[in-house]
Amino acid sequence: MGPYCTLLLAQLGADVVKVETPAGDVVRYIGDERGAGMGPVFLNANQGKRSVALDLKDPQGHEVLLRLVAGADVFVHNIRPEAAHRLGIGYDRIAAANPAAVYCALRGFGGEGPYRDRAAYDDVIQAGCGLAAVQGAGDEPAYVRTPVADKVVGLLAVSAITSALLARERTGQGQEIEVPMLESMVAFTLLDQQGGYVFDPPRGPTGYARTASPYRKPYRTADGHLSVMVYTDAQWRAFFGLIGRSELADDPRYRTITERTRHTDELYQILEKELLARPSDEWLAALSAAQIPVAPVRSVPDLFDDEHLAAVGLFEQVEHPTEGTLRLARFPISFAGEHPQRPRPAPRLGQHGTEVLTELGYGPEQIRRLAEAGIVVGAVEEVSAVEEEEIR
Repeated sequence: MGPYCTLLLAQLGADVVKVETPAGDVVRYIGDERGAGMGPVFLNANQGKRSVALDLKDPQGHEVLLRLVAGADVFVHNIRPEAAHRLGIGYDRIAAANPAAVYCALRGFGGEGPYRDRAAYDDVIQAGCGLAAVQGAGDEPAYVRTPVADKVVGLLAVSAITSALLARERTGQGQEIEVPMLESMVAFTLLDQQGGYVFDPPRGPTGYARTASPYRKPYRTADGHLSVMVYTDAQWRAFFGLIGRSELADDPRYRTITERTRHTDELYQILEKELLARPSDEWLAALSAAQIPVAPVRSVPDLFDDEHLAAVGLFEQVEHPTEGTLRLARFPISFAGEHPQRPRPAPRLGQHGTEVLTELGYGPEQIRRLAEAGIVVGAVEEVSAVEEEEIR
């Protein structure tokens, strides 16, 4: 969630300095077939960032961090509170170095509760927030097959950070932000799943009949699968007309959204049966003409050949200095019709150590000593030839 949050900030134009341990972010090694610490998830999640590899357990490494903080607008981490304090990156230490900094701690659980120091990953939060039970539809619990909690909480953190930056513009004050995964995902899940438990005492069961229906799924056609979402009164009237059953529009069970929700399973069984009668292309044309939302079911490889995504230029080729040609999705939002400039490719471990430390006022000999002590790890060899001569 931290890397996703800071990816979005980098794509919006922030200069993001990623502080890694000397061993590097563990995500570097997911799917890292070349053994270069540049796996595909890392390459996606760390575009636009500069990497500094520091041993924060050493006082000299911590001093480098505090110099970074002194000139920063925002400090983001996703470390448990107890571990963050042990590393010396609690809010008090960061605020002392830079009172105007926006400090954003992304955590598994809120700091005032009994779970505050528990370890948390996306799977744990999907289970704890009710989402796995919802996905399992009352049978075996199941996870969403993407780290949805990490990504949702990362998005919330971006929203909180930009709000805090606006507040600082008005007040001159930085502040501490806590973004807890469990609480965030409980609120996310309950929006449509709370059902009768919105009322106290409850007036009915939890859940949302439409999304809980076992017949809500991509439907098989005569030659493939389609996603069809018939929802409004007008859309259902149009669909009933397409299948030659216009009289169903006046059936009391289907006339209003309240009644349709009570009879969701029946309606979705009609969809399931009728879609089998024609091939996908015919349904795509007919449903689109009737203003009924419909889409083919795409695999991940299919996305790279999608005509709409090609027309809007979502995917761009990027030349990475060590990994070759990459195909990456650009930031999808536009401002006044323009997309933010593509950020630099994801960094090698410690790639920008010399660059960043030089910006902080460290001289070549100081950088060399930190590198030799293992406090700064990475591309210290990028000190210029002139600096090398000065060191000798």
